[in-house]
Amino acid sequence: MKEHYLAQSQSSLTGLLKRVGSLGSLLMLTPLVGMFGPATEGALAEERLCRGSLGAITVDNLRVPANATCTLNGTRIQGTLKVETNATLRATAIRVNGNIQAENATLVNVLPGSTVGGSIQIVQGGAARIDTVQINGDLEFLSNGLRLVATKNVIGGNLQAFQNTGGLSITSNRIGGNLQCKENVPAPTGGSNIVEGTKEDQCRRL
Repeated sequence: MKEHYLAQSQSSLTGLLKRVGSLGSLLMLTPLVGMFGPATEGALAEERLCRGSLGAITVDNLRVPANATCTLNGTRIQGTLKVETNATLRATAIRVNGNIQAENATLVNVLPGSTVGGSIQIVQGGAARIDTVQINGDLEFLSNGLRLVATKNVIGGNLQAFQNTGGLSITSNRIGGNLQCKENVPAPTGGSNIVEGTKEDQCRRL
């Protein structure tokens, strides 16, 4: 049996070498096989839905689906946190390695003790409060319709507020990039912001 198995293996290897053309060509294929392995693993990263409350657990990616309410306390997110249409997020002491992305959300509150490795992007939604958060990237408010508050945050990139219509308070933030505000009605209020770059347009006196 052992001799028969070895003969079959040798025959299979010989056939493979003939198809490839040479042992050198076969070895050249090895890096290509390795390239597909990590891509497949990345594609299988888990996305968890949040309806209700989550505590001090770790997840890959998290999504608050349309019309849902999600409360997070001490949750760790290895990838991205997404907040969808008419959804509500209340997050305290969370850690997000990637971005927080909210589009058409009703409410987004990210509260003290939270850190975000990427950016926070709140677009075409309702109200938001970003309070005492460490943000390595940017904080962006774009075309939101209700009250927005950014206070006591440490922001590695820019704070940008464009075309918001519900009022915006920007107070006591430390910003590594620029503070940029345009076409907000009413104009933003606040002050005591420390900005390493420039304060621009509607926020030049904040």
